[in-house]
Amino acid sequence: MKFNEKLIKLRKAAGFSQEELGNRLNVARQTVSKWKLGETTPEMDKLEELSNIFGISIDELVKDEAIPNVITKEMNQEKIDSLYKDIGTAKKGIKTYLIIVAVFCLLFIIIPLIIFFIRTVLL
Repeated sequence: MKFNEKLIKLRKAAGFSQEELGNRLNVARQTVSKWKLGETTPEMDKLEELSNIFGISIDELVKDEAIPNVITKEMNQEKIDSLYKDIGTAKKGIKTYLIIVAVFCLLFIIIPLIIFFIRTVLL
């Protein structure tokens, strides 16, 4: 696996945006983007900082080898967290939908029925 591919996986596994990673390294988001795209590679001091941030050696970071299993586990946890977040969002959407349906029923079904009932009983 090439450096730029590892950088993408490591950054996502750590939950950093390109901008957040850039801020930690004191570089622009565009610099991180160029690294991600494989257009440029970081200087040695930035590689050192990246290895410290992600908890892997510079060798593991730059060699064309697979990422350690720890990263895969972190990525799986990130997916689980994302699913829980999505479920929470879906629950909120369902609640909103049910409120809208209840208001619709009240306005267009129940109130007209009450008015109809009152008119027929009083007339």
